[in-house]
Amino acid sequence: MVFSSLVFLYAFLPLALLTYYLTPKRFRNLVLLVFSLLFYGWGEPKYVLLMLASFTAAYLCGFPIVKYRLENPRRARFWTILSVSVSLSLLFFFKYYDFAAATLSRLPFWNIPLLGLRLPIGISFYTFQILSYTIDLYRGNAELQKNYATFGTYVSLFPQLIAGPIVRYREIAAELQERSETISDFAAGVERFCIGLSKKVLLGDPLASGYLYFRQSLALSPSALAAWGQALFYAFHLYFDFSGYSDMAIGLGRMFGFHFPENFRYPFLATSISDFWKRWHITLSSWFREYVYIPLGGNRKGIWVQLRNLAVVWLLTGLWHGANWNFLLWGIYFLILLLIEHFLLGKVLEKLPGLFRRFLTFFAVVLGFLLFSEANLAVVWQTAGNLFGANCPLGDALDLYHWKVYLPLLFLAGLCATPIPKRLFAALLQRRKRAAYLRPVFCLLALLLSTAFLVSQSYSPFEYFQF
Repeated sequence: MVFSSLVFLYAFLPLALLTYYLTPKRFRNLVLLVFSLLFYGWGEPKYVLLMLASFTAAYLCGFPIVKYRLENPRRARFWTILSVSVSLSLLFFFKYYDFAAATLSRLPFWNIPLLGLRLPIGISFYTFQILSYTIDLYRGNAELQKNYATFGTYVSLFPQLIAGPIVRYREIAAELQERSETISDFAAGVERFCIGLSKKVLLGDPLASGYLYFRQSLALSPSALAAWGQALFYAFHLYFDFSGYSDMAIGLGRMFGFHFPENFRYPFLATSISDFWKRWHITLSSWFREYVYIPLGGNRKGIWVQLRNLAVVWLLTGLWHGANWNFLLWGIYFLILLLIEHFLLGKVLEKLPGLFRRFLTFFAVVLGFLLFSEANLAVVWQTAGNLFGANCPLGDALDLYHWKVYLPLLFLAGLCATPIPKRLFAALLQRRKRAAYLRPVFCLLALLLSTAFLVSQSYSPFEYFQF
């Protein structure tokens, strides 16, 4: 089940909200757990057991970790390693086994059979949430959760279960124990959800259509215009698809009394690659920083250790997104850009005008997403060459026609990727005496338009489900 489906919007969500608010507070976590398991099991019934096994192991290991943390650190470390190993083993087996087997089978005398297992949706996200709980327990940064249903709710909470944002346990531990659901929070959640739904359905899906058209055009008749159409439409599609999902997740959380961390802050306005990664998929970047980069020594032990740590983080970041060489190279690509920016050209870039720095950053990011969008590295290389006119013409009359057709959508996407619409709406609210009515009207229009678009199309998947 996905948020951008009529079943979710008009059946599952109303039923979940109604049941939740009619249930006494002490049982509301249990209600969320049941609905979260139903939500996950809608499309992945057999993998519900996998998720249950994963968070049950972490729940049980939490008790000896806390018991021995102070009196016997070695035993605490053993249970921590055991819990982390179980979670990572399940992640590796289902996500990376075939990739590792295929890679090793290229070596002489190796012939490891492939299993062809289907990737459990959201396993990367909920595994990282489980790891954050276990590691924080060991560090003493989180309290033990003794209630199984409450811990299960944290891991399986359906608003952010399958595509984030990645929520660390300590960020919502207090709200898991006791939260107050208010009308203002609920209204803010509805508004945020409608914004996210609009971004996904009204912008993300049409941008995907543009991307697919230019991709097919590039395959049939390579040209620079088709290559740029593919690259730009994919970058904006990915942004509105993923940020729209994050907005919906944050909005749903508010409806149920939770406050999830932000995951995007206008990343296409970044003035550097490091700035981009402070704005794009923020919860993933902060997770790797806290649980990998800093424990390895960060930048505190000299430049060579720092370089090693950065390499580890970006190799893991690439692999986290997918078990394929294109994702690994995508991580290496951003690692190289960050090293160049930090150690070679940082001071030079700082002297450039802000607009030019934004253009350079956006250009580098769009190039990087070519690796993200295509597993065939030969095709990636060819497309990168087509961008600059290598072995292809600028374009033909058909390319120009479709650019004219799709250009308004691209312009609208570029505008909505900035704070300008939000500021214009805020200014309108200040000037109107009856501004309070504009918010519910806006939400209703967004919902109705999105519904109309969903009725006209059969399926509206999220890009990040594959990760």
